[in-house]
Order: sequence, then C-alpha cells, then structure tokens
Amino acid sequence: MITVSKVSKLFKSSLAKGEPIKAVDSVDISIDKGEIFGIIGYSGAGKSTLIRMLNGLERPTEGSVLVAGREISRIKGAELRSARQEISMIFQHFNLLWSRTVEENISFPLEIAGVPANKRKERVSELINLVGLEGRERAYPSQLSGGQKQRVGIARALANNPKVLLCDEATSALDPQTTDSILELLVDINKRLGLTIVLITHEMHVIRKICHRVAVMEGGRVVEQGRVLEVFRNPTAQITKRFVQQVTEPEETKPVLDHIGVRYPKGKVIQLTFIGESTESPLITGLIRNFNIDVNILQGKISHTQNGPYGTLFIHVDGKSDEITRAITYLNEQQVGVEVISNAD
Repeated sequence: MITVSKVSKLFKSSLAKGEPIKAVDSVDISIDKGEIFGIIGYSGAGKSTLIRMLNGLERPTEGSVLVAGREISRIKGAELRSARQEISMIFQHFNLLWSRTVEENISFPLEIAGVPANKRKERVSELINLVGLEGRERAYPSQLSGGQKQRVGIARALANNPKVLLCDEATSALDPQTTDSILELLVDINKRLGLTIVLITHEMHVIRKICHRVAVMEGGRVVEQGRVLEVFRNPTAQITKRFVQQVTEPEETKPVLDHIGVRYPKGKVIQLTFIGESTESPLITGLIRNFNIDVNILQGKISHTQNGPYGTLFIHVDGKSDEITRAITYLNEQQVGVEVISNAD
C-alpha cells in the first residue's frame, strides 16, 4: 500500500550561509494494506515531515513515495488532487470549521468533490453513526468536548472513502481516557473498513495499544522498526528502550531499584520479560516449589499489544549462591527473558 524508498528531505537554513537542515535522512519504510503502522519519535525527529510527504504536502529532496499505486513524490496538479482523495488526514488540533455544525463539517469534503446533496446527507448520516456522534449533528465545535471534536475530524476524513488515513499526533491534545476511546475507534474503523492507518506520536502507549508495526525515528533516521511485540521484546536502539520503558515499567520501579541495596542487602534482583502465552505461566510458584530460596516481587506490569501481551516483572531472590544459580538456570529454560540487573551480595 505504501512504500517509502531512500527518502530524504532538506530544508534551507534560516541563516544566510547556514548548512541545509536534513529533516528526514534516507528513510525506507513499507506499509501493508489494512495495517496500522506507527511512527514514533520525540520532537524534531522528522516524523511530521515524513507523514506530510505521504500526501504530497512536502516533496522529498531525494527518494520516492509510492501510495496506493501512485508515486506521490512526482505527480502534480489534477493527478495529485485525485490521489489525495484516497489519502485523508486527522490532526492534533482537529482543524474544524468553527462556523459549521458537526454534519456540515463532515459534509464539507463531499461538497468540494461535487457529491449531490441527497448522497451527501446519506453519507454524513452513516459517518455520524460510525463515530458515535448521534444526537450531536447540529452542534457547533465550540459545544463539543475534545474527544467529540476528534470524532468529527475522523468522520470528515472518511467522507470520501479513502484508502489511507494519516494521523498527525491525533490524541496528543486529549486526556488519557478520551485518548483510549479514540484509539479504540481507530481500531474499529481499521477492522470494519480495512483502512490502512499511519499514525505519528511521541507516546508509546498509543503504539502499544493499536499498532501492528512501528518505526522509531531519531535525528531524521529510522533507527529501528518491526512488529510492535518484537520491538517491545528486544529493543536495540537506546531511544527505543526509553520508549518501551514508558509502558512496561511503573514509575516507581527506578526508586525501588535505586534503594535495593538498603532494602535487600543480599541476593540478586532479576528482571523477567514475558511474551504471549508465557505471561500466564505460574513462574513464581515454580521457583518457590523447586528451589530453597526466598522470592520477593518488587514491581510488575503486563501490557497488551495488537500482536499479543507483553509483561515485565522485577523480583529479588535470596538464598545460597548455588541455589540461586540453579534458579536462574530454571528461569532461562521457561521461555522468558532473564536479566540479572543487581547483585546485592
């Protein structure tokens, strides 16, 4: 559905003799039809520039962008306008027309496309039901909550039956509960319509909740990409590890581990990583029954991704050295990740 090949984007420096700024640097990405693909990075990583090249709002300095069989990076004029009918976008700050009602906002792209009034009315009604805005048809944006405004934005983006939906930090302005409801709506739309969704964010929670695959950007480059569960399981880039920690480790974990030497002067602290079915394994019970050691659970969390569950657990084990070694060998045999992160002995 989408192929980004060797794409770079340079902007002129604001300084008279300054070097050009490379916002995107030799990026290769392939996105399948019907996939929810996430692009994550901090401010300045290049993700917004990259997504704008998917609908022709920016043109690459080098490389090509192919979307739904059209080379967006090369077409112009009427052909580009036609291609954009198949590539819709929703935004962080909604970009609604404040003088128009909900139904008039949703109808707007249909008016531009020349759809007859009776067909517009029918389509708007379908979309209002799809995004859960029944009863709010004649409300103005100023009368809506943030989540409702974003639902209007989503309905408007779907008006012309696009093949691709681009989401530019679409939940960043929303509270956590509303964010979850919007993400659930996007998953529902993806499943119902088979829509390909590309979203950019700086929040790993968003990636974890709805994406099938993810690309991590830093300094204009994609430093890591793959299935979300695999990236969670084995992050290689340092920035990816930081993102993964946002959702796999409770905030209290670091203070607990920092003070581990005071609380547990002996033994070892071990981080366990669970993937898929292993999250349901009675691992701690097995440790206690099979080995003469004491086991204390320090912190733990299970996160659910589109590819399956992922969990981390920090434990402290204490006992004779050879018994702890046997216990660690046992853990390594249980299809879980094992990392000794502190030796308190």
